[in-house]
Amino acid sequence: MKTFMGEDFVLKNKTAQILYHDYAKDMPIFDFHCHLSVEEIYNDKKFSSITEAWLGGDHYKWRLLREMGVDESYITGDKGDYEKFLEYAKVMPYAIGNPIFHWTHLELRRYFGIDEILSPNTAESIYNRANEKLQTLTARKLITMSNVKKLFTTDDPIDDLHFHKLLKEDKSFAVEVEPAFRPDKALNIEQSTYVSYIAKLADVSGIKIDGIQSLCEALTKRIEYFDRVGCVCADHALDRVMYMPATAEQVDGIVKKALAGGELSRAEIEQYKGYVLVHLGRQYAHLHWVQQYHIGALRNNSSRTMGLLGPDTGFDAIEDQSFAKKLSMLLDVLDSTNELPKTILYCLNPRDNEVLATLINCFQQGGTIGKMQFGSAWWFNDQKDGMERQLMALSQVGLISKFVGMLTDSRSFLSYTRHEYFRRILCNMLGNLIEEGEYPNEVEFVGGIVQDICYNNAINYFNK
Repeated sequence: MKTFMGEDFVLKNKTAQILYHDYAKDMPIFDFHCHLSVEEIYNDKKFSSITEAWLGGDHYKWRLLREMGVDESYITGDKGDYEKFLEYAKVMPYAIGNPIFHWTHLELRRYFGIDEILSPNTAESIYNRANEKLQTLTARKLITMSNVKKLFTTDDPIDDLHFHKLLKEDKSFAVEVEPAFRPDKALNIEQSTYVSYIAKLADVSGIKIDGIQSLCEALTKRIEYFDRVGCVCADHALDRVMYMPATAEQVDGIVKKALAGGELSRAEIEQYKGYVLVHLGRQYAHLHWVQQYHIGALRNNSSRTMGLLGPDTGFDAIEDQSFAKKLSMLLDVLDSTNELPKTILYCLNPRDNEVLATLINCFQQGGTIGKMQFGSAWWFNDQKDGMERQLMALSQVGLISKFVGMLTDSRSFLSYTRHEYFRRILCNMLGNLIEEGEYPNEVEFVGGIVQDICYNNAINYFNK
């Protein structure tokens, strides 16, 4: 019987162990999509307790607590920090097979030097020891401890990027922190918040928005502003991929109708979103940015808890839409005029792995290595089986060697152990191919591929 999460955890053969320990383990991290607070990074936030650092805002952990029947007061409510931590500790022994069990104990080991298994019996001791260690662990310290060299935050077009500018002036922090442009609120014309958001966009851009032309001008102006501050990346939550060809005149009427409070048809929403996505893609291409499309989330499913807690509090699931044709049309419109930027596609439904893995190779371009990317296993796929399936789909129909690798997509400064988890899974997969005689025994060469996937490919990919 193997030791729980021993040195060779997940690494099932000798070649995998060599690939991980000699090539992957010490590679730096480039986290090109996360939700960390740039203000907390700049202010070098110090956490009041392990509960704040670990459970605050972590939807993954919240979902397990709710499934265990824990009252919301111990999750997002007003119970004390230790009371919340203890409830989480009570759930842990029952999380067999769940990646959070692994992540939890990786985080305890790597950041706090704690090897014990979290349970009700160990909760008080672990809580006290972790809190003592936290006295020396600030936001910046946690990032540097994780060997992060560069990261992108997620920022709304109306953000002034004040803290990004301050960080650039602060030479005491060596990690590069850049903004990423996330214009979802400007695209979601069907949302009740659209009109008020467009008013804010008009104010910050200095452009009166009264139709599609002025809206596109305002977005372009904000893209140019982000670019001057160091942004090289945009990110879109395409929960449902919407695209329908439309003229500027048609979309102008749709914008005017929405701003006047009119109700839009499904076709009008699709025409608007498609038009704006094409406009944005062209701007990204012009500035040599990368665009990321996250496809297939079914958000805020519980209307009851939406009313109590608001959006994005852990009541999301996997959408089962069919989107390939519309996504292809959207990419093709941009590609037809050679204005398709580098693009990373992520799917939340694992049934769509092969869809994206094949679609990317319809739009590659000579002179650019891996211009189109099938992004890492995302959200609910961010676990052992999900990572293995994504890696296998990509390797079966493309070049996994040119894959840009892992990201955290997290709000937690403790989440970087997910890169270790990914790297172990990657090395085990490639090591197994060698051990089974499906690839030559060229460990040094494959080790170079591992290092590229861990870090080098992403650094090169996001280089303007």
